[in-house]
Amino acid sequence: MFFDLHVHSAFSSGESSLEDIVKTAKELGYKGIGFISYPLKKEEEEILRAEVNRISNEYNFEIYVGFEANNKLELKHLLNRRRELDLILVRGGTNLMNRVAVENRGVDILTHPDHQRKDCGINHILARLAKENEVAIEINFREILNTEGLIRKTVLANHAEIIRLYKKFKFPLIVSSGALSHWQIKDPKVLISYLVTLGLEMSEAKKALKDYPKMILERSKERKSEKWVMPGVKLV
Repeated sequence: MFFDLHVHSAFSSGESSLEDIVKTAKELGYKGIGFISYPLKKEEEEILRAEVNRISNEYNFEIYVGFEANNKLELKHLLNRRRELDLILVRGGTNLMNRVAVENRGVDILTHPDHQRKDCGINHILARLAKENEVAIEINFREILNTEGLIRKTVLANHAEIIRLYKKFKFPLIVSSGALSHWQIKDPKVLISYLVTLGLEMSEAKKALKDYPKMILERSKERKSEKWVMPGVKLV
């Protein structure tokens, strides 16, 4: 029961149709995907959700809609809608956005914490905050797929450092394809093997594609319950 929680389509800066992405993901053995967009206008979001519902029903495949904030203002608007959204992601890379993400229990995933950095973007303090607030840190395979030479060497070192911090602090960790087209969707075995190469045990690597995504999705469903009040608070 594997989930890739960071996939884009032509609807959100990607190249392939959502239908092609779902067909490929299902053939590779995924149970569901997180279809990620940047914040949309109301009319655009309604069109997206209608398409997601149609394809999900047609292919009997789980699709979770998420939105990725690029700045604090976008994140504020998304958090105001926390109850109705499947996933909230924060695009990291800067010290500010990396910290804002892991400080907030309403955030599900910090993506690209090492974007355009020579370090992984996560230190001991942020690792502890991610653990405390149950914010998942992402290893994005597209960063390896689309780089070469010295840049790829830096990305590999950054990912390995995130893994080292994970083994020490045990914050939620996910691995994603970060796919922009159906050709970039990777077999779960490829993503798991990559994490093993970085230093995880096989059982730990599988958690990043199975257990932690499942935890995030179950928490999302809980937030939509009438008993949910705010992150960490619910009626009993």
